[in-house]
Amino acid sequence: MAVNGNRDRRGIGMTSLRTRRRLINRLRDQGITSEKVLGAMLETPRHLFIDEALAHKAYEDTALPIGHNQTISQPFIVALMTQMVMENRMPVKKVLEIGTGCGYQTAVLSLLVNWVFTIERISALQQATKNRLPGLGYRNVSYLNGDGFAGWESNQPFDGIVVTAAPETVPETLVNQLSVGGRLVVPVGGSKGQRLRVVTRTHWGYDEEQREAVRFVPMLNGRI
Repeated sequence: MAVNGNRDRRGIGMTSLRTRRRLINRLRDQGITSEKVLGAMLETPRHLFIDEALAHKAYEDTALPIGHNQTISQPFIVALMTQMVMENRMPVKKVLEIGTGCGYQTAVLSLLVNWVFTIERISALQQATKNRLPGLGYRNVSYLNGDGFAGWESNQPFDGIVVTAAPETVPETLVNQLSVGGRLVVPVGGSKGQRLRVVTRTHWGYDEEQREAVRFVPMLNGRI
């Protein structure tokens, strides 16, 4: 999907393409091997998804505040989770994202799949992102202000599901909304520690793999 917006996507200085390429080189050095994912990360203007006062930090590999006690994930984690959901033997065409936030992960995914369905429990964040993304050219996205634990039953099954907040255990409802062969990538755990889990649905149930240690905000029930 081509992206074209009226805002300055190229950036200058600390938001320039040169700075963004340095980030991509760091991600490659950290173990991101998918050139498609790296290309999507390079093309996505992270500085337009955060407050202008923080734009000079946009291409540092760090999480940044986006309001409502939420953060935009560090680029390495976005790239890693995207790579995990995309490195599948089956074509990944339709993805569900739990936790829209400012829409950065949404935008990266939308460059790689046919359609992204994204759920955000905080209505103010969801509306801001719903207004932002089309203006930047990201139009293959459907939005829902809802409870991520419930998923999006009317649009299942999904080839991939990416969860950007941490439940205590893997949500069975989300696993059940995967297509056979589809992957769920989710940080799991509480205050004592979290790890990424990759859950692949099979004809007889599901396979689960434990991966990197991470730190995400807790996944909460309900919507506001």
